[in-house]
This record gives sequence, structure tokens and C-alpha cells, in this order.
Amino acid sequence: IRESATLTRDVLEQHFNDLKGTLKKLLDERLMSLLQEVDAIEQESIKPLDECQKLIEHGVSTADDLLREGESAVHGDVGQQNEKLCSFTKKALHIQLDSLPEVPSLVDVPCLSAQLDDCLLTILKNQIFRHGTVASRPPVQLEEFIEKPGGILVRWCKVDDDFIPQDYRLQYRKSTASHFEDVYVGSETEFIVLHIDPNVDYQFRVCARGDGRQEWSPWSVPQIGRTTLVPHEWTTGLEGYSLSSRRNIALRNDSQSCGVLYSKAPTYFCGQTLTFRQVLSGIETVGQPDRRDSLGVCVEQQNGYDSLQRDKAVCISTNGAVFVNGKEMTNQLPAVTSGSTVTFDMEVVQLGPSSNEGGNFKLRVTISSNNREVVFDWVLDQCCVSLYFGCSFSYPGWKVLVF
Repeated sequence: IRESATLTRDVLEQHFNDLKGTLKKLLDERLMSLLQEVDAIEQESIKPLDECQKLIEHGVSTADDLLREGESAVHGDVGQQNEKLCSFTKKALHIQLDSLPEVPSLVDVPCLSAQLDDCLLTILKNQIFRHGTVASRPPVQLEEFIEKPGGILVRWCKVDDDFIPQDYRLQYRKSTASHFEDVYVGSETEFIVLHIDPNVDYQFRVCARGDGRQEWSPWSVPQIGRTTLVPHEWTTGLEGYSLSSRRNIALRNDSQSCGVLYSKAPTYFCGQTLTFRQVLSGIETVGQPDRRDSLGVCVEQQNGYDSLQRDKAVCISTNGAVFVNGKEMTNQLPAVTSGSTVTFDMEVVQLGPSSNEGGNFKLRVTISSNNREVVFDWVLDQCCVSLYFGCSFSYPGWKVLVF
């Protein structure tokens, strides 16, 4: 409580200090704009009046000069009197002493003033008093962490009944990192975070955005999640496939070589969910399908086969056919296309001898694809709780992510 209260105080103080600086800057900018407007009106309005004043002063000065010249002509010598009077008369005839420039009336002359609406303070006061809230609990909280091979399934839930979420935002960071990073933004309430190092602590937090809102809610209480399961990896070195740097994505390349690409180790355990996802390759579509194509699991690696449609394996073909120990089932799933997700779930349902079915180990298998699933029992002659996974494609362009 004390830690979150201290952090909240720091956030509030920083936010309102930033607001003060921003408001002062905006007020200074507005003041400067209004002062410049006053200067512009003053300069524009005073110019014609200044010109009018100059004309009047020039006329008065000319009349004054003419008056002095007339006085000089009257009081001068008799010999020069006629000449000066003649010159005075000519100038007087050419100067229009009875004309003045048009002077605007007083009501037409601008008279500047400032109109300052005091209601701004009222509006600001009301907005400021409503600005910001303090929440004792975030509206969403992290609910569950489920270990996945090389990943963690994170689930969260809404804890505020009055809050209507539109989107969620999940972030995480390694225990040694200083900054969180976004890993998911969307409307779902769970997400599988991949590329997680096993036996390493990761910190997670989630927030939400209310319906019709732009701002995000406060963050949930950060929680630690980890996985002890090593990531699924494809085996390197098979000529027909190219692998990603983390070896969890396999791309069927242009090589003529074909065969089954297996996992590096039997990392799929009963009770877990194994997921294959078709992702776009550079050609933006999946490769050409073939009846031998397969995605599935097997008891052991067996070289020399070009498909998982064999003994001690269960798989689905790209056309949706399901094979158990090499035999096609009557039930069929939708065809595998770009973006399709295929999942395998298995659980042990029987141990010990079973003479009726010829085996002593039975697994309940559920294969799901495109919102449809098939469920069946897979009978084996040996105890097996960890399995290999594999894939085989006859034509290039198929790209499979496993997790």
C-alpha cells in the first residue's frame, strides 16, 4: 500500500507540474497573440490619420508663409510694393486655402479595448476540480498463469462491475529488464506469450480501455510468471525444411527432398495442448495440398517415411482427414489453410493390460481444427507420456509454427 501510494503521489505531482508549465506557456502565447493584434490595429488605423494631419499642417504652414509675404508686400518700399503684391496675388490664386482633407468623424475612428470573459475561470475551475481520479483498485487484474513449452498462457479478468471494457493491454518484462513492453492489445481476456526462457521470472501487468474512451485505466498489480517447460523445437538438418532462429517455425522449401520433420526431443507431454498454426509465407498462400501431408504426434522418430500416416502416430492431413496408426478415420475435420490452427490434447485413460483391444496403454486424443474437433482413444502397446511431434509436406510454401 505504501509503495503504491508513494508512486501515485509522484505521478500526481509530476502530472500537475507539467500541467502548470503547459498552462503558463499557453497563456503567454495567447497574451502575445492579443498584444500583436492590438499593435496591428493601431498601426493600420493611425496611418490615414497621420497622413491627414500632415496635409493640414502643410496647408497651415503654406498659409502662414503666404501671410508673412503679404505683410512684407504691404509694408515694404514703394518701389518694390507693386512687384511683391503681384507675386503675392499669383501665389494666393494658386493655393487653395479653403480646402481641407476629409477628416473621419469621431465615431468612425477605432477605439481599442479588451474583452475578457470571466467565465473562463469558472470553466477552468470546474474542469480542474473534475480532472484526475484516484482508484484504490484497477478495474482489471491478472488471474492465472499457465505454463506452456517456451511460453506462458496469461489470463486476466474484470474486477469492477461498473467498468465496461473495450480493449485490454498486456505488458511484460524480464526480471532483469527495467521497462515493460506491449505484448498484446485486443478484446480477448487471455494470451499466450511466446519466446519465454524457461526457469526465468517474468513480470506481467494488464490494463483496459473503457468503452468509447481513449485513455487506458490504471495498471493491475504486477505479478510474476514463469515456465519450467522447454520450448518446442524442430530438428535441424532436414534438407526439405528451413527453420526460424528459435527453431519453432518450419518452412517447406523448394528442395526435392521429402520426409517427416520431427521435433528435437519428445517435449509434448500428456495433459498439455500442442498447437500447430499455419502462418503466411512469402508467397502469401499455403503450399499445394497432398494426401500424404500431415501434422501430428508419434511415439518415436522413424526415418524412411514421407508421412506421419503410419503406425504409432496420430495426425491430420491438410485435407482434414484424421489418421490413427496409419488408418484413416471416418470423421473428418475442415481442411488446413493459411491461418488455420490445429491443436492436439491427450490424457491417459487406461494403464495395464487390455486383452480385448490388444494393448496395455490408452490415450484419449482430441484434435481440433477451425472450431471442430474429433475425440478418440489411441491404444498403444507401451507406456508413453511424452511424445514427438512432426510434420510432412510434399510441396513448398507450407509454414508451420508450433507451440
